[in-house]
Amino acid sequence: MKFRKVVLTLALLPATLFWACALTAQSAHPTAERQLQLSAFGAVSGDFTGLQGGKNFAITAGGDLGLPPWHGIRPTIEVRGRFPTDHGEVDSQKDVLGGLRVDFLLSRRLRPYGDFLFGRGQMNYGLTGYLDNYNNLIYSLTTTYIDDEGVGFDYDLTPHIAIKVDAQLERWGSAPTSSGHIYSSVGTVGVVYRFNFDRRRR
Repeated sequence: MKFRKVVLTLALLPATLFWACALTAQSAHPTAERQLQLSAFGAVSGDFTGLQGGKNFAITAGGDLGLPPWHGIRPTIEVRGRFPTDHGEVDSQKDVLGGLRVDFLLSRRLRPYGDFLFGRGQMNYGLTGYLDNYNNLIYSLTTTYIDDEGVGFDYDLTPHIAIKVDAQLERWGSAPTSSGHIYSSVGTVGVVYRFNFDRRRR
């Protein structure tokens, strides 16, 4: 729970710091956002799995299709996948998610967003499996559905390249716990590439 608050704070802090400047700059710079915007990203993630202190690192990759903006808000369709780079002492997690992301076009460079994703994931339980003390069973893996909510921001370095920072809170629908589910906290830092289909600049 404490880590979850830290991750969300880290993701929101830069957006908060830039907020006042962005609102001032917005009135001084007319926007000419593209009607459709396609981008792809690659990143590294730290995953606190929510199961007995489990944690591991992962590679995250995905893509976004930005729809026409409306009053400074751009709805976006997002797909992302996360793949662990290690087994973890307790467990490791991988998933594929898709859903809606909402970008807030505050300035020329800063794009805070929130996303609401859904998908499937798999937990692998270390090298020797996971002992469920409630049912006296040893699990090797669990596959289940995931609900995900996240916040983050993209910060444009060039018209094509941006830095991404975000935090996701995942609810895994099936797990060997007394409640039957777990909450996983994922922090991500990466690079975004935007495919520009015309010469118009913001």
